[in-house]
Amino acid sequence: MTDTLRPVEAALPEAPDSPQKLKRSIGVVGGTLLTLSCVTPASTLFVVVPDLFGSLGTATVLTIAIGSLLCIAVAFCYSELGTLIPSAGGEYAMVSTLAGRLAGWLVFVLSLLVVMIVPPVIAMGTADYLAPVVHLDPSMAGAGVMLLATLAGLLDLRANAWITGVFLVLEVVAAAVVAVLGFAHSERGAGSLVSLQVAGADGHPDTVTAMLIVSGLAIALFVTQGFSTAVYLSEELENPRRNVARTVLATLAISSVIILVPVIAITLGAQDLSTLTGGDIGTMVTTWSNSAVGTFVSLCVALAIINAGIVMVIQNSRVLFASARDKAWPTPINNVFAKLGRFGSPWVATLAVGVPGALLCFVNLDTLYGITGVSVTAMYLLVAVAALLSRKGPHRHTPAWRMPLWPAMPILLIAVLAYILSQQETAYLLWTGGITTAATLYWATYLRPRRDTRWLVSIPTED
Repeated sequence: MTDTLRPVEAALPEAPDSPQKLKRSIGVVGGTLLTLSCVTPASTLFVVVPDLFGSLGTATVLTIAIGSLLCIAVAFCYSELGTLIPSAGGEYAMVSTLAGRLAGWLVFVLSLLVVMIVPPVIAMGTADYLAPVVHLDPSMAGAGVMLLATLAGLLDLRANAWITGVFLVLEVVAAAVVAVLGFAHSERGAGSLVSLQVAGADGHPDTVTAMLIVSGLAIALFVTQGFSTAVYLSEELENPRRNVARTVLATLAISSVIILVPVIAITLGAQDLSTLTGGDIGTMVTTWSNSAVGTFVSLCVALAIINAGIVMVIQNSRVLFASARDKAWPTPINNVFAKLGRFGSPWVATLAVGVPGALLCFVNLDTLYGITGVSVTAMYLLVAVAALLSRKGPHRHTPAWRMPLWPAMPILLIAVLAYILSQQETAYLLWTGGITTAATLYWATYLRPRRDTRWLVSIPTED
């Protein structure tokens, strides 16, 4: 068990058999477009935020704002580690290198949970926003979005940056329309943003407690979680030592504004507390304007969900590709997942995450938002631990972007995230704990006995 705390050697050998490298083809603008599309502000606003309104009411703005502030510290950790260790493996490459192989393996499992669950859950929301035009079964619509995203993910990354960029403009327009309409039809003053009320079962206001807000922070962290995609793209970003940090921080700032401003407008503009708690943003928009505007916004959201699917499939395939290149699986599986196609994309890994995602659209995923929240929080905690170790030994002198207020920043983040985890529902903690326990058994019985040939986390050199 000493592997848990012993970091991988500083001069990491690349995995045997000359591991393939991804092509550096995008700059800060392309990387920011792709990363913003993974945050997918509009689909987050219309799919995830309504659930927060249902449990937190007027406290939703405060909860998301606190989550965004916490994400600044998380973004600093990602920026430093992503420039120190620019690998498509993202979190697991960073944590393995700095905190040990077992810690890196557990981060990989947690990230895989997040990236496999979220896309189909969001994709199934497409049917709701296509309803003004055509009525579709949510599972069938979600599966169609996942398959379309998979086909797009097989293309060159530069082409996908332009595709997702066009879709991103439309979803920002939709969020702006909601913000303008909400502010124009304000029913209450700014004081309501801190009134901490939610409509109870009997229709009367209930007070939102501090513990409810802390519990909701796990989902609030997930709201802007996609900024970490910049780290997954670090092998394909030009000049990653500089551009990874720029992309991470720019994405967090832009996405926080795009999400928070409409949430404030909705809180102020909802007709009453029951309407706000109901979280039906589409109906609110139609009430504030007319059916044509409501249809336009709904179609923009549907495109935003498709956009998110494309970028999430791209991100997920890079994680699976990197794990195969780093010998996480038996040899036949590694060889298949590490294949690159004619466009330079890991095509087998892309199919491996896209097709199961389509199938997951036919599974009841109601409780998986809670599991995702726990997984994201635990993953951020381990990344913060790695950031605390990032300036030890030879890493102290490695060229990289360095966060301010180190080590106070990661220490504070570790304490806050640990407390947030302790306040989550037991069922979600047990599900996530069971999966990580199974992953630890795989580590103990297969990976650790083969430490010289398995889980060799390689850090590609810059060209």
